[in-house]
Amino acid sequence: MVQGMEQKTSKKVLQLIILDRDGVINQDSREFIKSPEEWRPLPGSIEAIAKLSRRGFKVVVATNQSGISRGLFNQAMLDRIHKKMQDAIEAAGGHLDGIFICPHGPEDNCECRKPKPGLLLVIAKQFNLPPEAMLSIGDSMRDLLAAKASDIPAILVKTGNGETTLAAHEDKSIPVYRDLAEAADAIIKSYESSKS
Repeated sequence: MVQGMEQKTSKKVLQLIILDRDGVINQDSREFIKSPEEWRPLPGSIEAIAKLSRRGFKVVVATNQSGISRGLFNQAMLDRIHKKMQDAIEAAGGHLDGIFICPHGPEDNCECRKPKPGLLLVIAKQFNLPPEAMLSIGDSMRDLLAAKASDIPAILVKTGNGETTLAAHEDKSIPVYRDLAEAADAIIKSYESSKS
């Protein structure tokens, strides 16, 4: 089992992995990712998603995209960005089972903007899965807080905001990995060994 996950996942086999986007799959930017040209995958992230997908895990993305509410890009442009991401994953032999976004800004006080749990709860409902059958991977405190509020086990990666988050967060039981590639390898190794 992945360290720290034993108790929560012992009753139910892990089925679905929720990934934050910016800072986990692709390079983050304080100026926002506003076009397909600005979307650049982190080393190993696309292959990691493909590997998880090929091993039978459902993989989805849950991402705050307040650039829409800020007028920096529209839904059509976001769809183009996500098509580039999906095409890259499919070219590597994998696929995403869904992309869930919050288009709202911080002042909108919606339930779907992480660190609130709304987006993750929607995913759980759509796939009809209990929290212990899911795993959230993020780089920011808001990812960890959304997972905690949803009672979904979480992993922190050091890419993106990960190093800053690691220095600030107090819950040392949350597994930490260098990047998505290392986290994916650990997940696969852990859950395959638990079946043997």
